[in-house]
Amino acid sequence: MRHRKAGLKLNRTPSHRNAMFRNMVTSLLKHERIRTTGAKAKELRRWADHVITLAKRGDLHARRQALAIVREKDVVHKLFAQAAERFGAISGGYTRIIKLGRRPGDAAPVALVELVAVAPAKKKKAKKKKSKAGAAPKKTAAGSKTTADEKKAKSVKPKDAEGKVDKASGKKTKAKSKDDAVKPAAKPASKKKAAGDEKEKKPVTKTAAEKKTTKAKPAESGKEDKPKKKDKGATKKEDTADSKKKKPAAKKAPEDKK
Repeated sequence: MRHRKAGLKLNRTPSHRNAMFRNMVTSLLKHERIRTTGAKAKELRRWADHVITLAKRGDLHARRQALAIVREKDVVHKLFAQAAERFGAISGGYTRIIKLGRRPGDAAPVALVELVAVAPAKKKKAKKKKSKAGAAPKKTAAGSKTTADEKKAKSVKPKDAEGKVDKASGKKTKAKSKDDAVKPAAKPASKKKAAGDEKEKKPVTKTAAEKKTTKAKPAESGKEDKPKKKDKGATKKEDTADSKKKKPAAKKAPEDKK
């Protein structure tokens, strides 16, 4: 019966066995993987897990205990610096054994022992709280302007149907809906109505003096009109005709009959 006798003897003395595993742990922590037989790999896993647990503890006493096992100081310092970040997320199972087959010559089973590469723990993103059904959404800088415009449009109340009058036509109109009340003023009257209004206006009357001045002005043209030559006979006839017109026949006053 082998009560309280942990570990494998491996057909070696205790001193030889301890020295062998101390060398193997140092090589494993330095190169992060080694190749050995299957029986030694299973026993090496116990030693490696013990040293990494000391490194995770990280105090001075743990460092001295690790230096009593590992042969090189630099390997211990490196392990203690990286152990908390690399193996802090897991507790145990720091090594992995991969079987490679049998060794030629004595057909011993060969295995690969390596340290587990643990990915750093990702921080969980804080979940956004869903807004309740009754709660109003937060206003943004761009959204506040639109809401303000909508409030102004809603605040404009339509006037009474009878009180609304078009400026152009002079007729009263009725507001059909709220949207009509918000719309801008009606467009100016059509061209035909504008022309009719102009005709209704009376033209300005000109005085007699202004008419004479307008008649006296000759029509402007590009070419100057040359005076026409008149015949001497024609001029004499015109003079006699004018003189007759100017000298009206003198009426004889009627004599009083006795």
